[in-house]
Amino acid sequence: MRNDANTALDLASADYVIRVFDDPTQLDPQQWDRLLAGQADANPFMHHAYLAALHSSGSAVPTAGWAAQFIAVLQGDELIAACPLYLKDHSYGEYVFDWAWADAYQRHGLAYYPKLLDAVPFTPVPGPRLLARDIVGRRLLLRAMQQFAREAKLSSAHLLFLNDADADATRAEGWMMRSTVQFHWTNREPTPYADFADFLASLQREKRKKIQQERRKVVDAAVTFSTLQGASITTHDWDFFYRCYCQTYREHHSTPYLTRDFFARMGDTLPDNWLLFIASRGGQRVAASLICIDPSSRVAFGRYWGAVEHVPCLHFEACYYQPLAWCIEHGYTRFEGGAQGEHKMARGLLPVQTWSAHWLAHPQFAQAVADFLDREGAGVANYINDLNERRPFKANALPPLDAA
Repeated sequence: MRNDANTALDLASADYVIRVFDDPTQLDPQQWDRLLAGQADANPFMHHAYLAALHSSGSAVPTAGWAAQFIAVLQGDELIAACPLYLKDHSYGEYVFDWAWADAYQRHGLAYYPKLLDAVPFTPVPGPRLLARDIVGRRLLLRAMQQFAREAKLSSAHLLFLNDADADATRAEGWMMRSTVQFHWTNREPTPYADFADFLASLQREKRKKIQQERRKVVDAAVTFSTLQGASITTHDWDFFYRCYCQTYREHHSTPYLTRDFFARMGDTLPDNWLLFIASRGGQRVAASLICIDPSSRVAFGRYWGAVEHVPCLHFEACYYQPLAWCIEHGYTRFEGGAQGEHKMARGLLPVQTWSAHWLAHPQFAQAVADFLDREGAGVANYINDLNERRPFKANALPPLDAA
């Protein structure tokens, strides 16, 4: 069953009704954000304005393979649980790779797509995916997803980059868990770094020297940076950033996921959550790096970058060193470097385990995937242990393993 807007599911009772919306703007923004505010690890990417902008800007829409089917649990007019749900006819823009699963289905004459996905499109940032007051509400959302998938004869349902509360609920419902690795920087505790030089002093000599050499190349190229935040980012600035953003995709022979209109909406609806670093040389802008910031939790998230002119090591300066220096100066506790990238570790970002949850309708395929995930999970655990043996900090400056 492919649900249209406001279609009630059979799980409705006298106490609540579960509805599916094919347009997130049909949900009450204030009620959605109040639910989000009650979740652990809430971040700007789950704000109603962010998800609505993805839809309204034409970035995450059916023609791009993202058909919104947001589940909402209502008591009267009150939203008591919800999740951002999509029907997907591909696996692009997810950062948890299941192409092999789709290929196996196809080789056996079965359809893997469309599948059901609970995620923030194009955003590999861990956080809440099941907005509910408690585990009961989260489990209700999971059961609604499963019923939706069964009635629509979908192959599977997936939750990506979920937080601990969601992971507890998915395990309780018997979903399969999958782990991946990201790299996050955390400020020193209990005494935060005084400045970037203080942070460098905590690194091993060869790592510190390499960073200093990379930064020197940018200085020697006569590149300077300006930092713009919130309302100080003008339309002209956003235009230049988007030019850089598109250039990155062109260099990888790909198409940008996000439209220019999406960033215009971000500047209008969530201006205080954006930080833009612009690199210039000889009076001309040459690169830009966009960071998302959460002033309430003091956490920053690396997002997008691009350059219209090649400068050695400019990527490292724009995407890591400038943001880290800003985070230290402004007392931020964490900088999340995004998906993948073991090279980030040499720059002080440490491995962090992230989680996704999966339910497959076909019993034999579910068992095969469960066996695969057991083997893969052991490999990921060994990989993280190996990485932790090679942390870049001095022995007397090592952050605790669970710092991030």
